[in-house]
Amino acid sequence: MGDRPLMLAAGLGYAARALAPTLIARGWRVIGTHRNVADGAAIAALGVRPALWPPAPEIVAEATHLLVSAAPDEAGDPVLRALGAALKLAPRLEWVGYLSTTGVYGDRGGDWVDEKSPLAPTTVRGVRRVRAEAEWRAAGLPLHIFRLAGIYGPGRSPFAKLRDGAAWRIVKPGQVFGRIHRDDLAAALLASVERPHPGAIYNLCDDLPAPPEDVIEYAARLLGVTPPPAIPIEEAEISPMARSFYAESKRVSNRLLRDELGVTLAYPTYREGLIADLAEEGAAAPLHRPERGIS
Repeated sequence: MGDRPLMLAAGLGYAARALAPTLIARGWRVIGTHRNVADGAAIAALGVRPALWPPAPEIVAEATHLLVSAAPDEAGDPVLRALGAALKLAPRLEWVGYLSTTGVYGDRGGDWVDEKSPLAPTTVRGVRRVRAEAEWRAAGLPLHIFRLAGIYGPGRSPFAKLRDGAAWRIVKPGQVFGRIHRDDLAAALLASVERPHPGAIYNLCDDLPAPPEDVIEYAARLLGVTPPPAIPIEEAEISPMARSFYAESKRVSNRLLRDELGVTLAYPTYREGLIADLAEEGAAAPLHRPERGIS
């Protein structure tokens, strides 16, 4: 039992839930932390062993791999605060994956960035992530940093809001976002686990940074509904949190994801990803081919 690798997911989030079944099928043990009984039952239903946060010292000592998806707060990284000393003494730990964000690059006016680009966050979330990355690098662990673009996939697609008439098509000229499908994110994490490179940093994003309104329009065409009307960003009634996502525009290179990790994206653009998501979500409406002019 103890000879099998053990992935400890500090917060069994969307990405960890996608990775866990593959690891379990390969004979791994997977433990996901949670804070309440209801979450523990849901985790167990996935075949993952639940553990109340913070996990017991013997779990940390047994872990060979650690995946961290918890967001930092104003005081720093909560996982390092709780487990830092134990992790330094964990005798079997050979891989730590920290899920960060491409928000650490800040606003580049639509220009390209890669893993060597200077960090210049312009939001509170981005600033905290830069600090958390630095904390993890200073911890002396076999660290791998993954800077994630916007994650989407089944259950995180625009289809439900489009059906409910609650989707927005907000337009800000020149705005582009990067994205990564849940399954491609899980594939990248698995590739890193299989070919560890402590100290590595990877941008996880697809091949097509795109304006958010294009994604909503394409999803509407697939669903067979009329796209919501375009609304200039200045007129949009959205929360400060939502508005902050429009404060930054950049194109993020995924060259290392392909060249070093050897990952071939299953969903190189949002188009392939949304088609797959609509099928997996069990669409109530028939799948329509995109109309001419929507490619």
